[in-house]
Amino acid sequence: MHRTDSLDRFMADVRAGLRASPKRLSPEYFYDALGSRLFEAICQLPWYPLTRAERALLERHAEEMVAPFGEGASIVELGCGSGEKLALLAAPLCKRLPRLDVHLVDVSETALDLSRRTLSRLPRVEVSAHRARYEEGLCAATARRLPGADGVRGGGGGPVLVLFLGSNIGNLDPDAAAAFLADVRASLRAGDALLLGADLVKPAAELLLAYDDPLGVTAAFNKNLLSRINRELGAAIDLRSFDHRAVWNAERARVEMHLVSRRRQVIRVSAIDLEVAFEEGESIWTESSHKYEPGEVVHMGERAGFRCDRQWIEEAGRFSTTLLIAEERAARR
Repeated sequence: MHRTDSLDRFMADVRAGLRASPKRLSPEYFYDALGSRLFEAICQLPWYPLTRAERALLERHAEEMVAPFGEGASIVELGCGSGEKLALLAAPLCKRLPRLDVHLVDVSETALDLSRRTLSRLPRVEVSAHRARYEEGLCAATARRLPGADGVRGGGGGPVLVLFLGSNIGNLDPDAAAAFLADVRASLRAGDALLLGADLVKPAAELLLAYDDPLGVTAAFNKNLLSRINRELGAAIDLRSFDHRAVWNAERARVEMHLVSRRRQVIRVSAIDLEVAFEEGESIWTESSHKYEPGEVVHMGERAGFRCDRQWIEEAGRFSTTLLIAEERAARR
């Protein structure tokens, strides 16, 4: 993705989001260089157990998770972050394969750089990086495959393992999550696989503490979205005029993050010639993080054309990782 394409899309999404009702901005824009670093800090906080729970599962079960994949297999990670989790899964494959092709997909150049450095510790790994949205990056990563039996193009002749970890699926509402999994399946052949990480439903107090930590790191992560608009789009938003707020929506099983205006104000974004008025207490909705029951993850995958090969649940019941195998498609008439 070219820088100008990325900036143009950011401008268009900010314009549309701030003119919407309710106002909203996509969480993908959290992850500039500073935002990526802040998220890495969040993952170290004692009140945010998601990353540690997932890592515990991967450390214990990585060999089982990649056991079905042999010579010629490749890995595509959507939303690579620091690459530490990917390295845990790639390591057992590196021990038994002469070569492993890995494709990194992320909108953050910082995340791509971090992942490249992490994977450089492993032998016989060939890394390709795609700065793109998930669907675009997956298509680019699989574009050179020859057509398979189900007619899907998309690396060499071996199976592809797609990683969608960190409960990134939780950032999508249920309809968007279903559509996303269907798009992933459409890019794969029968026998390819998706390893899907999902955060599980927990007590509300525990969830809210994870998204509104006492140190204020999550608040800084959320407010950095406004700072990014200032830096890149020529705005002059007073960050002190907005508060970070996390809300547990029990009916929809999601944590919502908002930036709440502390007073009546007008913000100006010069790069897109936009003025936006806020009432006191009016918010910008920046993220929804959906939580799941284990069976819901399996059913979601099955509806998209996968079958569940195996599911692992962290000992404390905080997190699940599910290996979904792409099934044969019905023959076209």
